[in-house]
Amino acid sequence: MDGKIKAPYTINLNFSVERELKGGLKAQAAYAGRLSRHSIVGDDVAIPTSLKDPVSGQTYFQAATLMMQQANAGVATSKIAKQPFFETFYPGYAGGGLNATQSIYDQFYTSEPDATSVLLDIDGPGCSPCGKYGAYQQWNSQYSSLGVYRSRGSGSYHSLQLSARKRFAQGLQFDFNYTYSKSIDLASSRESDGVTFSQIINPCNTSQMRAVSDYDLRHNITAFAIWERPAGKGKPLLGGSNRLVDTLIGGWQLNAIYRQSSGFPIGVGNGGFWPTNWNISGYATQLVPLTAGTVENAAVKGGGAYMFANPATALAAFGLTLPGQSGSRNTLRGDGIFNIDSSVSKWFVMPWKESQRLQIRVESFNLTNSVRFDVNTASLNLGNPSTFGKYNSTLGSPRVMQFGAKYVF
Repeated sequence: MDGKIKAPYTINLNFSVERELKGGLKAQAAYAGRLSRHSIVGDDVAIPTSLKDPVSGQTYFQAATLMMQQANAGVATSKIAKQPFFETFYPGYAGGGLNATQSIYDQFYTSEPDATSVLLDIDGPGCSPCGKYGAYQQWNSQYSSLGVYRSRGSGSYHSLQLSARKRFAQGLQFDFNYTYSKSIDLASSRESDGVTFSQIINPCNTSQMRAVSDYDLRHNITAFAIWERPAGKGKPLLGGSNRLVDTLIGGWQLNAIYRQSSGFPIGVGNGGFWPTNWNISGYATQLVPLTAGTVENAAVKGGGAYMFANPATALAAFGLTLPGQSGSRNTLRGDGIFNIDSSVSKWFVMPWKESQRLQIRVESFNLTNSVRFDVNTASLNLGNPSTFGKYNSTLGSPRVMQFGAKYVF
């Protein structure tokens, strides 16, 4: 726990306009906002120090980025230009006709796709010849990583909320709600993930993590309705019906609950590579725009449900993140929620006594048997190219129907 931790707090902003209309109908439009400050997030206080060359001003992350880009492109060692950072802090690697930059590139960057592993080789335990000031110029000598709780998080939520409600009258009641919103923060997790906090990848530049929250839903619609059929004894339609007719057409009630939302956001994992933080691999970097949408039985080996019509093309839209960067957080959207629950019931008045009644109910959950997939279980990691974009679990459950009877006396 950070010794200088601050108490988190929020600023709530609300404004609404409401109007009562005829027939028990009420409409409301509202703005709801919430700003969070000093939120508790995870931070790695033992991340390697990005030293700066005092003459050129070049930092470790800048120099390592150039080296990694050239290694990924297969540039020959003889064509590698001097990097002031390596020449200043690791001059002992010069020799054999190579300057320090070329020697480090030839020995490590051409064989290690992982920047923090390279830094461990030249600056960690067992390094030889090590840096200008010996081992651990940049690494902490005691910790490879040290995660702590710190009050560095912040976020914002803004929404337009529209509602229409009708109180129960003439056999009808309904409630309709639509929310258009956006939630932004530095780190978060969905409640269903079972994670209490998320961690900043590069604590020296927290803004790299600023993106829509893991639980952000741009569009969210909820509604319910109760409708009693206005027919039968004492009702507007055929109110004078005899007992036989009333038994057939009276006492019917329909209930429905509806919810639909846009998709949940997610990012692509960087594979088994740690460019910036030794403890957290982080996100891959998205190179081109990409549209996701559930595709059943995609034309790939094994079939199944995928986020992309062409997983290979989608995989090529991402690249390994470079040193000092955190990658592209929450740039994709998976499936949203779509669900309808309903029930149909019928009251029967007992012929021997009107105060005694029997109700028969048929209830259905996920009435349309719609399938939505959980984006949090999708294979979205550069380390798993053969299954990239494949869903592994659904958001909800298949249709369930149940039947019931109730006797009132």
